[in-house]
Order: sequence, then structure tokens, then C-alpha cells
Amino acid sequence: SVRRAGSRDAGSYRVIVLGMGLASLAAFPLAFAHRLQFPAPWRAPVFGAGVALMGGGSLLRRHCWRMLGAAFTGDGQAHAEQRVVTAGAYAVLRHPSYTAGILLNAGVGVALGSWASALLLTITAFAVYVYRMTVEERALLAAIGEPYRAFMRTRKRLIPYVY
Repeated sequence: SVRRAGSRDAGSYRVIVLGMGLASLAAFPLAFAHRLQFPAPWRAPVFGAGVALMGGGSLLRRHCWRMLGAAFTGDGQAHAEQRVVTAGAYAVLRHPSYTAGILLNAGVGVALGSWASALLLTITAFAVYVYRMTVEERALLAAIGEPYRAFMRTRKRLIPYVY
């Protein structure tokens, strides 16, 4: 299990796994519904765009894993000695790893060739990661305090300069 003693995860890992699992179970069959597919002439470029989103999301996620090191965990844990990472993608966003997760899931839906699958996977990923961010930020504020509060004031959550 990814849950650790003292974790303030609040079930967010399970929310991500269950939410994305259910969305994926629905997204794949939706991709076969002709009315929910992108128009035939768009299929090759749309597939390429989906693969590009998956690749970009994967690279960003890998970058975040390397930047956070041991602090990159499955649960929303935080500890007082933890440093606030402000380099790389964290110079621009508070949660670039979750941005990457949303990009990856959106890319799967787009690559499936279904606007409905893309919409379902993107909205679900956004919802589960917003929940996770809320839980994680609460834990980081409790453990680190003012340094994390200052970090929050200077960065958007997922989309640079927007949200």
C-alpha cells in the first residue's frame, strides 16, 4: 500500500485510481460510437495530437519525479523537514505533475479518436487531481507552514497564469 503512517492522504490516491479507472472503462467503449468520434478526415492528425499530448505529459511527469526525488510519493504525505522545490516546472506551477497527469489522460482520449472519450478523461482527471491538490496543499501547509504558503501565493496550480 502507498499509505504511510502519519499520512494525511484522505483517500486521494484511491480517488485517483478509482476515478480514472472508471473513466477509462467508459472511455474505451465510447471511442467506438461513431457519433462521438472526430470526423474521419481529422483522425490521423487527431491521433498524432493525442500521442503528442501523452508524450508531453509523460516527459513533464518524469521531470517532476526527478525534481521531487523522494518527496514524489503515491500518497499526499508531507513532513516538516521537506523542502519546497522551486526549480524546473515548479518555478511556474505548484502541481506540474498533476498537469502532466491531465495531459496524459486527455491524450489517451484524443488518441482514441473520440471527442467524448477525450472530454470524459480530461474532466475526470481534472476533478480527481483538484481533490488531490486540496488534500496535499492542506498537508503541506500543516507540515511546512509559511514557506509553502509563500510558494502558493507565487504560482498557479495547474495552468500557468490561469489556474
